[in-house]
Amino acid sequence: MTTATTLESAPQVSNESRNWATMTHLSGFVGLFGIPSLLGPLAIWLLKKDDPYIVEEAIEALNFNISFLLYAIAAGISIIALVGVVLLPMVLITWFVLTIVAAIRTSDGETYRYPFTIRFVN
Repeated sequence: MTTATTLESAPQVSNESRNWATMTHLSGFVGLFGIPSLLGPLAIWLLKKDDPYIVEEAIEALNFNISFLLYAIAAGISIIALVGVVLLPMVLITWFVLTIVAAIRTSDGETYRYPFTIRFVN
């Protein structure tokens, strides 16, 4: 006799929504080209405000990029005390890795909640 366990399935997210959500997270990489990294998630949030999954991920990416911008500024200032020499690379590497993790998770249709994020926008 086998017993089947039923798991509540998460609501299905369309491929288009997953792609936009993934781009929301990856759009933060425009910061590598001198454009503020929060502009990408903000633009996608404003363009796709009718899709709740995209909106949720865009707000999450926006909060994350604002938080890490502040962390990078603080680490940059702390270079004066030589602490920032270690902190700034750690902040940048963490930002890069967490952005990739978020993009992978959302491409699978999952919602992703960044750690170390201050929730400025709800």
